[in-house]
Amino acid sequence: MAVHPRPAPRRTPLSSPLPAQVRGPVSAPGTGLARFNSLPPEHARTALLRCCGSGRWAQRVADHRPYPDAASLLAAADEAAYDMSQGDLTEALARESSAELGHGAPYAALVALDAARAEYERTFGHAFVICLDGHPPEEQISQLLAAIRRRMAHEIDEERSIAADELRLVARSRLLCLLDRLAGVRREGPGDGLSAADFGLFAPVG
Repeated sequence: MAVHPRPAPRRTPLSSPLPAQVRGPVSAPGTGLARFNSLPPEHARTALLRCCGSGRWAQRVADHRPYPDAASLLAAADEAAYDMSQGDLTEALARESSAELGHGAPYAALVALDAARAEYERTFGHAFVICLDGHPPEEQISQLLAAIRRRMAHEIDEERSIAADELRLVARSRLLCLLDRLAGVRREGPGDGLSAADFGLFAPVG
């Protein structure tokens, strides 16, 4: 996971539809993207809510299928994230849990992180969201603590904008993980490409 520098201020929500997709060759059958494209609408929305907790975001990304490639899916997810209303953002943030450390982190670091997260949540009223993709696990504690302390100095509106962009980055990462997991699930037949048990992996957050 990689720590991203403070992003530029978030764009004003757009009212335009998601960009049209180039209907070129669709991904090969059995790949994660092909299975995602073939999911029934409700199953796709359920899986997408695991990536971002905004119902409208999940619906838009699901409705825009099929995607010809992963880059098109990520572009559509970004556009839907930029287009989220303040209500959509509140809904998504309410479904998030503050970033945590993996097992094996020093006890003192966990105590410090718990205190920092609690202070952040009291101040801003939502979980601390940060994308750490590509960053080595051994650096996560210092990055998390430094990011929380830095962002605690923000005004509420500024921090909400930064949290929105971090949420967008987190959603992109989760989408790629979703495609990887869909690529590895067992196909049962000509239906949606997933067994019923597979949807335990993609239950809505919150």
